[in-house]
Amino acid sequence: MTTAVRSVRVDLAERSYSIRIGSGILALAGPAIVRATAARHAVIVTVPGVGRRYGATLTKSLRDAGVRVDRISVPDGDASKNLEQVKRLYGALLRFGADRQTVLVALGGGMVGDLGGFAAASYLRGIQFVQVPTTLLAMVDSSIGGKVGVNLAQGKNLVGAFHQPRLVWADTDTLRSLPKRQRACGFAEAFKKAAIWDARYFARIERDAERLLELDGPLIPVIAGACRIKAEVVRRDEREGGLRMLLNFGHTLGHAVETLTGYGKVLHGEAVAIGMVAAGERSEAMGFAPPGTAERLRALAARFGLPTELPLFPRSAYISALRVDKKMKDTRIQYVVLRGIGSATTARLTPAEIAPLSRSRGVSRRTGRRRSGAK
Repeated sequence: MTTAVRSVRVDLAERSYSIRIGSGILALAGPAIVRATAARHAVIVTVPGVGRRYGATLTKSLRDAGVRVDRISVPDGDASKNLEQVKRLYGALLRFGADRQTVLVALGGGMVGDLGGFAAASYLRGIQFVQVPTTLLAMVDSSIGGKVGVNLAQGKNLVGAFHQPRLVWADTDTLRSLPKRQRACGFAEAFKKAAIWDARYFARIERDAERLLELDGPLIPVIAGACRIKAEVVRRDEREGGLRMLLNFGHTLGHAVETLTGYGKVLHGEAVAIGMVAAGERSEAMGFAPPGTAERLRALAARFGLPTELPLFPRSAYISALRVDKKMKDTRIQYVVLRGIGSATTARLTPAEIAPLSRSRGVSRRTGRRRSGAK
């Protein structure tokens, strides 16, 4: 049974599109995709587990709307976000006879959206694509704004493009198949946006954290709130010339954590949570944010079961990982700092100024006990 659908508009002139959020709406996606794209051929890109759960429903909806449908699966996990899988997608698109009237539909989480979106951006110099996110992280963040791309061995998202979807279609019922660990990662991206933009929205997430993790309470309004913030930032700065950099809050050290631990061992939202707490501490130390800012971030992350301590690696390893950050310019990184909850700015810092001063004291996810590292 469907519920009322929330709609958020991403206003980008001729590239504008809607984000539609509701419960039980996957079966209605086909007609909406046709209205948004006028396509008569769709290629669904997904991962095996998501395809088994939701592929048939989406395929039927598209076919009932008069669309010819093909489907390809890529291996699950962030390790698949690479150029070899892009080449596989190009080959499949050619076999399926995809042309510029074809729409590529990314069904899954952020990896599928980034990988499929990059293939869509570059195949025939660009075909239409639609995001059908099935993870919370993708719903509140990666499916919105048109940043698509893949990882290299040296770092995350070093090859990519800006290619806006024609529609984002988010059915919150798909979240019930997610483990709590992955749900928590999505909420990390939601309260990241609150931390840089909207103190009242941050307080709302604080008020309902445990209920939200159980997919209870004001779930759809909270998802819509995160989407509205990102839509507004993207409207003002589509290609990350300035303001959009604020959305990288927590990502600088977060990406370093992902690189050092190996993609997938620490989930993206977990790495962002760690990076946000570190950035909050740096914001206070530099005099940007009032005391207690980092503690609010740490406390909220902990309520979602997210890690908050940097993993054990030598300081030199963090500096090396930070040196390949894509925000690097003239040996410095535009590092996002808070002025307080709900307001952010950037500071130009060197990797050495961002890296932890010593080996970090991590916290085990299993025991919750603090681990001491050598100085």
